Amino acid sequence: MTRTTIKPPRLGLICLAVAALVGSSVVQAAASDAEAAALGKNLTPIGAEAAANQEGSIPAWTGGMTKAPAGWKPGHLDPFKDDKPLYSIDASNVDKYADKLSAGQIALIKAYQGYRMDVYPSRRSCPVPDFVAEQTKKNATAAKLGGDGWQLEKVFGAGIPFPIPKTGAEAMWNFKLRYTGLGRRAQIAALMPEKDGSYVENKQWAYEMYPFNDPAVTGPADVGSVEAKLLYDVLTPPSRAGEGYLVHTYVDKPQDAWIYFPGQRRVRRSPTFAYDNQVAGFDNLYFVDQINMFTGALDRYDYKLVGKKEMFVPYNSYKLIDKSQKFKDMLGPEYVDRDLIRYEPHRVWVVEATVKPDKRHSFAKRVFHFDEDSWALLQVDMYDAKGNLWRVQEGSLWAAPEVGACITYETQMYDLVARRYVVDNWTAEGEVLDLTAAKDGRITAANFTQSEMRRRGER
Repeated sequence: MTRTTIKPPRLGLICLAVAALVGSSVVQAAASDAEAAALGKNLTPIGAEAAANQEGSIPAWTGGMTKAPAGWKPGHLDPFKDDKPLYSIDASNVDKYADKLSAGQIALIKAYQGYRMDVYPSRRSCPVPDFVAEQTKKNATAAKLGGDGWQLEKVFGAGIPFPIPKTGAEAMWNFKLRYTGLGRRAQIAALMPEKDGSYVENKQWAYEMYPFNDPAVTGPADVGSVEAKLLYDVLTPPSRAGEGYLVHTYVDKPQDAWIYFPGQRRVRRSPTFAYDNQVAGFDNLYFVDQINMFTGALDRYDYKLVGKKEMFVPYNSYKLIDKSQKFKDMLGPEYVDRDLIRYEPHRVWVVEATVKPDKRHSFAKRVFHFDEDSWALLQVDMYDAKGNLWRVQEGSLWAAPEVGACITYETQMYDLVARRYVVDNWTAEGEVLDLTAAKDGRITAANFTQSEMRRRGER
């Protein structure tokens, strides 16, 4: 199939202050005291615009979902189940809404018959714990990138590093260190649908720990500069059962990774489990650094902070984690059941990443879209070296009052050339979705070592 050249749409509603800042190659590394004073006032504690938009389609932020609704448990309750779609966007009216869509969203609507986006009332459900607000206020004037423009040199823990970002790399770090709780464990599935309606299923136990989300952390030295620790135990398919993957990502260097092979009973270092190397078992449809929307070092791209725009993004995606759902009913041959994805109008930060002249990556350009209320990455458009749109990835977001944050876990990735898609971190059929596992001691730092990985594989 020949790729169609699709360029990103012109941004609407760009913040003029941001545009002025990013127009120069030299920008201030941190916010001024006067800028930081706006946090918690006309800006939310982590830097979003607190007020409603002019049309009223995006309401004012009033603190988010800080208390659990009656009967709340992840996957067992949709707090907004009574909301009805305001309208749907499909091939018949996509041009009308193009200024609030990404190039990838437009391409999906035009490429697949019946693909639509149901737009619901906007619910600014993401809360911010007090200690995150406090640390973010400190970071605003003190956080600092290294001389290479991407390493995180100075930051206080458990807070957004750059709530008033001046560069694209700062926005990327806001995403990478956003607060989602100290750690979690879950039974997840990565699924690859086939044209005949069947699907390949990769089930895993997933354990994730985010050291910077500990309120006691005061800087990178407290956690050995570790950004995240990830551990995956493969359950299916049978040919890969027993495999294990351990990943440590850092704020100042590329990640480390190890793989356990059950047939050899050995843990081996895996320098290739990074960047655009393929994830095993996905027919070359899924790169390692697409895991969790983006994983790993920032060193291969230059990041431009384009600005902010209003956009329709996946939000309050409680239907995707509904334990009553079955994967076979959620997956279509070409795309996810459109009744399951709720889109809302929200303001997003836009960052354009282009490969550095002395580096390489299969994606020559990526365009990232970050939710202003949580810094979650909700939409990524990925381009090849000829400037053609290649892949489109969307995240999900839902508020979890037990950790006081919005969780971004489930992802969907569409390859417009292969005309196939992959979903990852789906939990609907999993028995466990435990967001407070690290806080309550069910996982600890000791779980994320090579020796523990070997012990788990041999038992």
